[in-house]
Amino acid sequence: MVRKFLYFIAFCIVLVIIAGFVLTIWSKELTELAFTPKGDFVAQDPLTGNAYADPDMWISRPGNSSSDPARWRPAGVANAGTPARSAVFFVHPTSYLERDAWNAPLDDQAANSGAELFVRGLASPFNRSVEIWAPRYRQAAVGAFLVSGENTSKAFDLAYNDIAQAFDYFVATTGKDTPIVLAGHSQGALHLKRLLAEKVAGTPLADRIVAAYIAGWPVSMERDLPAMGLPACATDSQAGCVLSWQSYGEPADPEALFDAYERGPTLDGKPLDKADTLCTNPILGTVGGKAPASANLGTLVPNGNFSSGMLVPGVVPARCSEDNLLLIGTPPAMGNAVLPGNNYHVYDIPLFWMNIRRDFANREAGWLKTHGNAAPATTASAPAQ
Repeated sequence: MVRKFLYFIAFCIVLVIIAGFVLTIWSKELTELAFTPKGDFVAQDPLTGNAYADPDMWISRPGNSSSDPARWRPAGVANAGTPARSAVFFVHPTSYLERDAWNAPLDDQAANSGAELFVRGLASPFNRSVEIWAPRYRQAAVGAFLVSGENTSKAFDLAYNDIAQAFDYFVATTGKDTPIVLAGHSQGALHLKRLLAEKVAGTPLADRIVAAYIAGWPVSMERDLPAMGLPACATDSQAGCVLSWQSYGEPADPEALFDAYERGPTLDGKPLDKADTLCTNPILGTVGGKAPASANLGTLVPNGNFSSGMLVPGVVPARCSEDNLLLIGTPPAMGNAVLPGNNYHVYDIPLFWMNIRRDFANREAGWLKTHGNAAPATTASAPAQ
């Protein structure tokens, strides 16, 4: 497990070093030259209708071996208590860094290894559930996020269509009464926004949503949430709602992020507005608010040489700024995977690993209560000391 955690951190470091060098040294034109895929988008056939019936199309799913990456737990978190009743659909962030194509081939070894490592580090807070489904998909290349235009749109569409197909299989397989948790980070969160709008809003599925964790991607309160069909999570036990945050240490310099808002339209096609962006405080489980470090049940922190990781409670506070960033004060030494401007994007979930685990338990209990079912017998607690 230690070695696998090391691989996860190492992959993050490679990704962030590249991004950090680009953002701080190169001009916009050179950045695009270095990372934008070569040539135009090349159309690809849709996946076969039964593609996701193949277990190999899933990074995680029920019935996978004991090496399923979503099953990883840090020391001090025991596999005990009543399992969650919800099925979790998790979409991993970008792990394809090449310029050879606008979308990752399904057999790209490096992209697949990176995706598995991301699932290990980012989906694991939800593994009280015995049903975590994390699909492989033809993700858009990292360079697609640096430019706008037809190539980018087509790359995102291809990736989304794979996710939508995987979700259809997930829904058909889990059964009509199973509560559902949607979770994703970065590119994964981008696709989940659209999935909610096109596959969930206005359908019977909306009533089955325990929560949607749209981490590391902006959500517009005015333009996105109505299309997604769910409100922002206002209390820590509310079900059927959306959580979203973007983490920054202080002092924060979000200029690059706000510039990117112009390239990241909302679901109604208009540019994002930082004044309208949802900021969930994952310690409190509410929109906005300020939480002291003492309320953080456990941050997943790597050690100095990245040989292992441990949960450390009480070291990271959180408050939402006037610009709707999630500010974490002067954070602990998390390693080199920090973007310029004190952007803790890679750590959006690890910073609050145990609180997210508890949040899932609380929202599922709320969903079960409103649907006439008994709440789970146990909820997440602080790790063993």
